[in-house]
Amino acid sequence: MSQTISKLAKKFNISVETVRFYERKGLITQPEKPTDGYRHYPEETAHRIRFIQRSKDLGFTLDEIAHLLSLADSPCSQVQALAEDKLAMVQSKMKGLKRLEKALEALLSQCNENDDDTHCPIIDSLQP
Repeated sequence: MSQTISKLAKKFNISVETVRFYERKGLITQPEKPTDGYRHYPEETAHRIRFIQRSKDLGFTLDEIAHLLSLADSPCSQVQALAEDKLAMVQSKMKGLKRLEKALEALLSQCNENDDDTHCPIIDSLQP
């Protein structure tokens, strides 16, 4: 079942400009415009947009999604390698966030123990 760009955008809760952006990035194909009326997007376009959204939910960038789409007919090992790289990046970010969490907890603990309201342990730790 084909649909206009506005119906396609509404179906996925995105803007028409987002659909056009995906076209410009080469993630989806813009259908030919009929001599009278509106372009109608095939169901394949809806499947692609769903793929894009799910990939974004997993943290893939649009460039990485384009790469994933290009690998659709490739051996699974290539897709697996890309997913493993993404997982390693996510794990690295999580480690960094854990370090940040511990540092903030330590600073807040110092604040809770601070009886001198004329200076702040957080400000003190940030100064050289």
